[in-house]
This record gives sequence, structure tokens and C-alpha cells, in this order.
Amino acid sequence: MNDFLAALVYLLCFLTSTACAYLLGRSFRRTGAKLLLWSSLCFTFLALNNLLLVVDLLILPQLDLRLARLFLALAGVATLLFGFIWDLEEEA
Repeated sequence: MNDFLAALVYLLCFLTSTACAYLLGRSFRRTGAKLLLWSSLCFTFLALNNLLLVVDLLILPQLDLRLARLFLALAGVATLLFGFIWDLEEEA
């Protein structure tokens, strides 16, 4: 039962971050606000991170995909940080 709940939480995290990426991307297409684009890209990387977590821990537990997951999380945060800095430079 414990493994089932862990798998459920991992899958729900993946679905939530995917939904956030989709909704932010859809809002960006409607409004053109660049911060929505950067946020959407960040959540896309985080969704990929969560997908790799599911693959790493549930589907292929013999593989260690920790480095790839950390890289995707770093890419997501770096994308959002770049977007924040880019928007600040455009306003100034």
C-alpha cells in the first residue's frame, strides 16, 4: 500500500506541473506577457523532472537518473531566473 501511495503522489506531481505548464503557456499565447512564457518553460522542465522521477523510482529502479533529474530542475529554475532578469532589463 505504501508503494501505491508513493506512485500516486509522483504521478499527481507530474500531472500538476504539466497542467501548470499548459495553462501558463495558453495564457501567454492570449496575453503575450513574457513572464508567463518563462513560467511555462520552468514548469515544463519541472514536469520533465517529475516524469523522470516516475521512471527512475517506479519503472526502472535499477537505473540512477538522479543527475538528469537535478539537471532538469536546475534548468527550470535557471529559465525562470533568466526570465525575471530579462524582464527587469526591458523595463529599465
